[in-house]
Amino acid sequence: MIEVTGLKKIYRLGKIEVAALRGVSLSIGKGEFVGIMGPSGSGKSTLLHQLGLLDLPTSGRILINGTDVSLLNDEERTRFRLEHLGYVFQDYALVSELNVMENVAIPAITQGRPLAGCYATATAMLEKVGLLNRLDHLVHELSGGEQQRVSIARALVNNPSILFADEPCANLDTGNSRTVLELFKTINRELNQTIVMVSHEQWHTEYFDRIILIRDGVIDEERMALAGPS
Repeated sequence: MIEVTGLKKIYRLGKIEVAALRGVSLSIGKGEFVGIMGPSGSGKSTLLHQLGLLDLPTSGRILINGTDVSLLNDEERTRFRLEHLGYVFQDYALVSELNVMENVAIPAITQGRPLAGCYATATAMLEKVGLLNRLDHLVHELSGGEQQRVSIARALVNNPSILFADEPCANLDTGNSRTVLELFKTINRELNQTIVMVSHEQWHTEYFDRIILIRDGVIDEERMALAGPS
């Protein structure tokens, strides 16, 4: 599913070089729910952005489903993201002028699929996340937890191989955070959906299958998570 070898990311600030990743190698299998954790500034979000093709590594190799995505040009990377990857961000990244169904349908529409089919798939995804009664609502009419569930439905609308989530509960209270994590776990179990999620909350580990701990740009520890909620 994901194979990473010797991944490095160096940011240059004038004459200063900051190594965010210092040679990371890892594997993530189909159907895993993996948590990437570590202290602030450890490189966990940087790693997620490399895996999700949202940024270019300085060096190293990333294989996703057998494709060496490190070799893709900008157009090929964009197409690969659209066809194979889904994203959930902490700030929801919804379009305020569009209603819920339109927001969810955007990735499918971008693929050039017939509009009726895009809306039908979006409706099915919104039913899966428990928001079938919010199809025509605008973003400002939703709670934070509902907005994040809309973003999850949008991430799933193209049936991605991998769902990437970058601190999706950072702006939510504990109750809404647990709702989102329960939804992730259900999606993971029922759809065998691979999920890679960045988190800094220790209690989130009860939902993960495996934890990758990043510290100072390197993998400090990998371990199986303790048995989580049933």
